[in-house]
Amino acid sequence: MGVRGKHGGPSVALLLALTVASSVAVRSAELKSPTIAAFERYERSAESAIESEVTSPDRFLHVFIGSAENRAKADRLLRSGQVAVTRLRATENGRRIDVPDGLVHHWIGSIFVPDVSLQTAVGVLQDFDQHSYLFRPNIQQSRILEHDGDRFKLALRFYMKKVIAVTVDTESVAEFTPRGPDRETSAIRSIRVHEVDNAGTPEERRKPDGRGGGYMWRMNTYWRFFERDGGTYIECEALTLSRSIPTGLGWLIGPLVTSIPKDMLTSALQATRRSLVTRKTSEGDGL
Repeated sequence: MGVRGKHGGPSVALLLALTVASSVAVRSAELKSPTIAAFERYERSAESAIESEVTSPDRFLHVFIGSAENRAKADRLLRSGQVAVTRLRATENGRRIDVPDGLVHHWIGSIFVPDVSLQTAVGVLQDFDQHSYLFRPNIQQSRILEHDGDRFKLALRFYMKKVIAVTVDTESVAEFTPRGPDRETSAIRSIRVHEVDNAGTPEERRKPDGRGGGYMWRMNTYWRFFERDGGTYIECEALTLSRSIPTGLGWLIGPLVTSIPKDMLTSALQATRRSLVTRKTSEGDGL
């Protein structure tokens, strides 16, 4: 059966499927200790791989690891102003890390911004109070809670929409590490995540950490900045923990749950590039 009705509109089957998706999506899920422990194992494995790459001069940029053909393809994509996105999977001693009652979404995206320095690129990311403007609509509120040198404590409100809308308040810690005169890395790790009901209304209410629809239980992002080739390469590796998909509904709920992390990563990098290009143009015009 097709997904469009006789007159080109959505079929009854599709509308029913979306209704079921919404119903299942908002059903409460609970983050349990075994899920947290498994995610932390995955996190350690992923961070070990990241550290191995960023401390190797020839492997600092993930986008240029691989065959000559893949590197050339990625370079053409970045030079045209697009985002190169790849799905990753960390392993432990070569084995997959199972996460009971949860899903780990692991993506990396890359951009290149010509005529922009390392200092300027890092400065935009560190301007966390402005992230609600830079990354709108995915980030609706942003505030620095504490700042000590290269360490920041942040409060960020995320907004996600895919069939249904979800608002999430997070508290995170960001740490920046200079790796040389032309490169720098940062890690932004969530420490608390609260789903928000009726966001932006007088009835707004935070759910306890680990309760709610389970679309984002944890989210870490790992950034790499490398000034080279007349500009700066920026990579963001995103590690997100969400609820598992109810048995028998993978075909229906799977695309909804799994597409959100990739879409948010792509949107964040597109917004970063736009901001840096706009800033470069304004400075060039003497504004």
